[in-house]
Amino acid sequence: MSRIGYKVIKVPAGVTITKDGDNITVKGPKGELTRHFAPEIEMHQEGDEINFTRPDDSYKAVHGTMRANLNNMVVGVTEGYKKEMKLVGVGYRAQKQGEKLVLNVGYSHPVEMTAPKGVTVEVPSTTQIIISGISKQVVGQFAAVVRSVRAPEPYKGKGIRYVDEHVRRKEGKTGK
Repeated sequence: MSRIGYKVIKVPAGVTITKDGDNITVKGPKGELTRHFAPEIEMHQEGDEINFTRPDDSYKAVHGTMRANLNNMVVGVTEGYKKEMKLVGVGYRAQKQGEKLVLNVGYSHPVEMTAPKGVTVEVPSTTQIIISGISKQVVGQFAAVVRSVRAPEPYKGKGIRYVDEHVRRKEGKTGK
């Protein structure tokens, strides 16, 4: 049985957490994040430690989710989140034109994408993309959207993938 909801969150120096009704705001050196939390789960802040309590076991899932979300917010405003991606395939390349990310990944046209607010996109080389920001959810979602433009295929492994992703390869048809 998971006990994530009962884990204590250590608040680093320079981070302030304020609760306004059902909204919790986390301010830190990299920025500010606000999120709506369930009113049934109570947040207790004692010094630099925060813990959550639930009224009964029917709120187990919400309890753990709230604790994980707040911890992700604290990590985001202190360290930030980053997803690194690479393009694999002949002629596949990425470039940044102003605020847009332009992908040439085997289609008849280049695919242009605009990063959401709070997300920065870097293209250190033509086959590498770095997506970073303070919100884990927004960074992960935009990285998934970029990957979905040309997901890695199992026969040759061509496509856009995360740097640490392993693509299971399949054997092709056998000739007679």
